[in-house]
Amino acid sequence: MLVACASGFRSDPRPWRTSEAIGEALLKQAHQMFEWWHRVRDGTLKRSTCRSYMTPLRGEVERLLEAGSQCGVAKTEGTCREILKRHEALWTFVQVEGVEPANNTAERSIRPGVQWRKVSFGTQSEAGSRFVESMMTVVATLKQQKRNVPDDLTDAHEAALRGEPAPSLLPQQDQTSQTAA
Repeated sequence: MLVACASGFRSDPRPWRTSEAIGEALLKQAHQMFEWWHRVRDGTLKRSTCRSYMTPLRGEVERLLEAGSQCGVAKTEGTCREILKRHEALWTFVQVEGVEPANNTAERSIRPGVQWRKVSFGTQSEAGSRFVESMMTVVATLKQQKRNVPDDLTDAHEAALRGEPAPSLLPQQDQTSQTAA
């Protein structure tokens, strides 16, 4: 087993100590990353400068994840291996403008579904589950586009009654570019 020391990690017969040290080191890297990211977001640090700062931080995070994947604590090892499988995606926000380093937006979009399931005790059939999935997806999509949910749902139902296709969920600019293609 390994334990954090000034030069990296050394053997220790208590694997949880190694796991703990790796977790603390990863948190320290995450705090630094978010500090730089918040500065980019508020305009006090250039994206290009942040990108150059992230290069050594990325290397250290990946080194820590590799160490964690062999630390002797099954849960830590599994988590580190899963993160390493997606290590390229972890850093997309550094290269692609508009991508956030956290999944807060995604979490906010599924929260209503989670709350609904808790208060309603879910559905009683596979068809009911598919209906709820579809409706919640439609509502979240419309809200993201700042569209009027009741009006759009009414339009979709009226189109179905007339035997016409439902209105598109694509944003207006995407609809015009698709019809031109």
